[in-house]
Amino acid sequence: MFARLVLFCCCLWSLRAGAAEPERWRVVIDLWGNPVYQTLELTRDGTRLGGTLDGDPLTGSIQDHRLRLTAIAGDRQYHLRGAVVRDTMSGTADFPDPNQPARRAEHAFTASRLPSRPAGPPRVIDFVPRDYANVFSADRAPVLTIWPGDIVRTRTLDSGGVDEHGVTRALFGNPQVGPFDVATAEPGDILAITLHRLHPNRDHADSLDALVGRAHGSALAAQAGALGKPVRWRLDRERGVALPPADSGLEGLAIPLRPMLGGIAVAPGFGSPPMSTGDSGRFGGNMDFNQIVEGTTVYLPVLQPGALLYLGDAHAAQGDGETSQYALETSMDVEFSVALIKARALATPRVESADRLMAIGQAGSLDEAVRAATQGLVQWLRQDYRLDLSQASQLLGAAVEYRIITLAGRNAGVAAMLDKSRLAALRPSSPRE
Repeated sequence: MFARLVLFCCCLWSLRAGAAEPERWRVVIDLWGNPVYQTLELTRDGTRLGGTLDGDPLTGSIQDHRLRLTAIAGDRQYHLRGAVVRDTMSGTADFPDPNQPARRAEHAFTASRLPSRPAGPPRVIDFVPRDYANVFSADRAPVLTIWPGDIVRTRTLDSGGVDEHGVTRALFGNPQVGPFDVATAEPGDILAITLHRLHPNRDHADSLDALVGRAHGSALAAQAGALGKPVRWRLDRERGVALPPADSGLEGLAIPLRPMLGGIAVAPGFGSPPMSTGDSGRFGGNMDFNQIVEGTTVYLPVLQPGALLYLGDAHAAQGDGETSQYALETSMDVEFSVALIKARALATPRVESADRLMAIGQAGSLDEAVRAATQGLVQWLRQDYRLDLSQASQLLGAAVEYRIITLAGRNAGVAAMLDKSRLAALRPSSPRE
């Protein structure tokens, strides 16, 4: 909950007396021009209402489609009133002033009802995007609500906004599909995204003959000014290789395809501005890690209700660091599912494959990225393998591997990795729910 201080009201038109499952709403409260997002659950017993807002209890009443609620957080009371029209609601919340608790302040809110969980087993959903996002933000309306266990099949554009037919569908700069609202995800949880299928859906990929500034030495810097020309690779999907242009002087070269997602993120938390889809951070983002491939699971901290998952920036192949600024940028068919680990801290993004644990550090310098990656891997070992700091340090000293994952963005990226075979004698816990 927003510092356990932000509570607000809603009303419920369609609650049924005795309903076994509460109604869920996505609520937006306007704090002096700053939107704050919360999940509200409400139940009804006649005219009496109960429920929770991010786990905090609410009580009140509803009559003639209008309601009054009182919420208590610690020693503070919040008086709430509002009205419902179909699946939307709006109203006013009377809050204590955060700087002068004896005074009150009024804030407007709106809300939209979230879908109920469909009956039956998890679904397989084919989602065709209508538009794309160029920022990671909680302010963009969800494109679809999914539940843990659902499998989603969709498609991405390349980093320039071009689809599988060669048509520009979005602004350049790593346009993303999403956000997907993940039902029951709340701040403080971990979202686990498993990639089941990544498949290029066209026969070319675009790149550059470039070398990023972080890779320049003084001699290279003096010569690199002439670089930066576009290069189009041919994708032989049947053979599973990428081939350079016929006039490149690299005839005979064939690079194995290893499809990956450069961008995967959740919406940043309250107090963080919308982030460019070229940027990265604790929320994930444009990580450009070439180990985010089929069969891997990416773990990200949930920072907003519903997590609000974005993905895009597919690469047919990429070397460590994305040193040419572009990898082999292409459009792709993507299939993924999500799971939740409830109430579990996460310092940095994580990637898990069949044989490795990988913690990602992203920062303005490689030194800071190494520190963040190390902290993330130590946290993982302490949480899931019950190692203390001394034990984790000894293990890292004997077995850790560091890998530069990106040099191309505002942030440099480093992965701290452990082969699971080194952990075979240790018994992991099972935190996922």
